[in-house]
Amino acid sequence: MPQDSAPQPLDFSRDIYSVSRLNREARAVLEGGFPLLWVEGELSNLAQPASGHIYFSLKDPAAQVRCAMFRSKRLLLGFKPINHQQVLVRARVGLYEGRGEFQLVVEHMEPVGEGALCLQFERLKQKLAAEGLFDESQKRSLPSIPRQVGLITSPTGAAVRDLLTVLERRFPALPVLIYPAQVQGRNAAKELVAALALANGRAECNVLILARGGGSLEDLQAFNDEALARAIRRSVIPVVTGIGHEIDLSIADLAADRRGATPSAAAELVSPSAQHMAERVRACEQRLEGILAQELAARRQRFAAAERHLHLLHPRDRLRRRQQRVGELQRRLATTMERKLTGARRRLDPLTLRVRGASPQGELARRRLIVGALGRRLDEAIDRILDTRGERLARAVYGLDARSPLATLTRGFAILHRVPTGQVITDAGRLVPGDRVDARLARGRLLLDVVEAVGED
Repeated sequence: MPQDSAPQPLDFSRDIYSVSRLNREARAVLEGGFPLLWVEGELSNLAQPASGHIYFSLKDPAAQVRCAMFRSKRLLLGFKPINHQQVLVRARVGLYEGRGEFQLVVEHMEPVGEGALCLQFERLKQKLAAEGLFDESQKRSLPSIPRQVGLITSPTGAAVRDLLTVLERRFPALPVLIYPAQVQGRNAAKELVAALALANGRAECNVLILARGGGSLEDLQAFNDEALARAIRRSVIPVVTGIGHEIDLSIADLAADRRGATPSAAAELVSPSAQHMAERVRACEQRLEGILAQELAARRQRFAAAERHLHLLHPRDRLRRRQQRVGELQRRLATTMERKLTGARRRLDPLTLRVRGASPQGELARRRLIVGALGRRLDEAIDRILDTRGERLARAVYGLDARSPLATLTRGFAILHRVPTGQVITDAGRLVPGDRVDARLARGRLLLDVVEAVGED
């Protein structure tokens, strides 16, 4: 055996690491050697398991690092992270011992660029909405025909040219006043607020347009300012916005009394159409003419009625009518009196003749004769009635005697009644020995017991 292949004795002075120990101490070195760091990168490999933690990679064009954000921190996020989103994280450097992977443990995350602006927009929108700053019931209506329109915008931008063009086309007689202000940049929001205060202080207009042309989200950021939104709601003059393109929505749009999708649309909202106004004027003229014609006709009718009524109320006419009435009543009175006198005479003449021809002695004699004749007639009538009634009574008695069963009993017959029912017995076959019979005679009664009953066959 070669000499160099001989077994070497064990060296118990060497410090041998296990994998777990190595990873644990490496983790301690990393966590102790780095403070909390701000790291910017792009999200990728985003995973959101049911545990509520999220795991992802943070990368730039040259490298990537694994990251973990635990549930307690994720619940504090104000947005929903997605892959390929540029974010800024505050994290601790660490090592996942189980796999020996270098990683960042994220404490805080926020979007970068437009994502941050969108998040800021949503937070401000929710805050102001909760205060009722966007409440539709608090917004003012626009004047139908503005006295003068105020434009708060950049005097050199494309938006002001669009506004003036639309206002000139729709209503050339409408006065326009420009309150110049920056619409982009660091001081733009302050200048817009100052222009609003100036317009309200001077009170030269009764409607204001706050406008600018299209641009990126950063370009429109001045119109997402909280102070500007509150200034719009404080404005005594109604405010219409026309900011960016139709898809652009700003905090100023939400706070304004009306929103135009573009500056041109805002100009159309505040300016009446000249053609439409002419049509309205013509319609009002026609309506006014109709109302005046109706009113004139009604006034004429009332005047004619009043004139007739005045004639009727004139003293001369009233006196004439009263004289006619008096004459008519006099004629009616004379006619009535003549008719009554004639009728009275007609009734009086026969009575006079009767009084003159009537004597008390002659009347008494006539009455005596009448009474004597009536007495004789009465006696004769009584005699006739008595004779007639006597004959009728005799005939009735004879008939009753002929029909009376009692008359039959006098010839030796009897009427038999069953005891105790009182039933008249006409057939002996209905009796049996032992029955009791009550026999009625012409004079008196007999109580008989049946010994034998023989009926006819």
